[in-house]
Amino acid sequence: MFKSFFPNPKWFFGSLLLWFAVNIALWYSGGSGWGTFLGFPQGYDAVELPIGVSRFWSPAFLWFYLWFGISAAAFALCWRAKSNNPWQGWSVWGSAFILFNIWFGVQVSVVVNAWYNPFYDLIQKMLSTGGGDVGQLYAGIMTFLYIAMVYVTAAVFNLFFVSHYVFRWRTAMNDYYTRNWGQLRQIEGASQRIQEDTMRFARTMEGLGVSLVEAMMTLLAFLPVLFSLSSHVQQLPIVGAIPHALVWAAISWAVLGTAVLMLVGYKLPGLEFNNQMVEAAYRKELVYGEDNPERADPLTLQELFGKVRFNYFRLYFHYAYFNLVRIWYMQLDNIYGLFVLFPSIAAGAITLGLMMQIINVFGKVRESFQYLIASWPTIIELLSIYKRLKAFESALDK
Repeated sequence: MFKSFFPNPKWFFGSLLLWFAVNIALWYSGGSGWGTFLGFPQGYDAVELPIGVSRFWSPAFLWFYLWFGISAAAFALCWRAKSNNPWQGWSVWGSAFILFNIWFGVQVSVVVNAWYNPFYDLIQKMLSTGGGDVGQLYAGIMTFLYIAMVYVTAAVFNLFFVSHYVFRWRTAMNDYYTRNWGQLRQIEGASQRIQEDTMRFARTMEGLGVSLVEAMMTLLAFLPVLFSLSSHVQQLPIVGAIPHALVWAAISWAVLGTAVLMLVGYKLPGLEFNNQMVEAAYRKELVYGEDNPERADPLTLQELFGKVRFNYFRLYFHYAYFNLVRIWYMQLDNIYGLFVLFPSIAAGAITLGLMMQIINVFGKVRESFQYLIASWPTIIELLSIYKRLKAFESALDK
């Protein structure tokens, strides 16, 4: 699953995490200002960034683009010297490109969040003072549209690239398994595992990986903002006054939801795996019956389909209460951010623009902490596919 596409997966992913941590440590310990050695203006990293598309070619951003490119090239060249995996052009450089696009999308969200405060404060001012210059409203909306155009263009291009990335990963797995077809052909469901499971595994793994990295980067970008905005919110409902109230409110709510959903959904991965097995057994008997009249008789098919039905009914039952809990939690989550601000709104401690900014930041941080909640059904599906392919590969290991 991994060694066909990535060079020496265990060491590759370990070194990737280490290199990622080293770069983050260097950047936040002063590296963001090292661009002055290359001619960037003094203090460029401390200047307040503009709220608009010009932020993306400001000196601070240009220095990050250069930093990321050098860092990615150094990592890729080291693995090129260490490994001769034919797919590492896609697996190393492609992963770096996807990582950069995720970071860029998060930065667009940061700009949009910064736009909320002045724009909605402007609306509140006009409503409370009897009006104002409509041109300012048009200018504010155009700023948002320019940012959105940049985001949409980058996002569509990234989706196009990711589609090719996923298919290359599937191709690498397909080539690996077909080279060893002689050892694998006797295994139950071998054709399905090569044709379907490789496609589903690559697509699902990439989707979950992108979501995880995006959640981590969103936390890095928005937690400091939420921390500073907590100075405007001193009181929480029920709890009362606590330091850094917004941060604690986001973390506690996400941890509670994650724990509850993991508890109610712990049986689902095993049931999904069993479902794949009984479906494969039923399909295999039907395929044998196409060429051999002695196979796929009605009694055998009835017995095999009975197992399919039994497992599906169990899945329906367990998914029923799992989805009930999950959907209720997500519905409550929609109003949780506003609920947290009720004491501050009632006290008149925040403006409309600040309220919209806090709700947006609060939602971003909550969504990042809720990665497992949002991804749990997909994780369940991935675990079942992984079990099938792992059992498949065990024949080669032996």
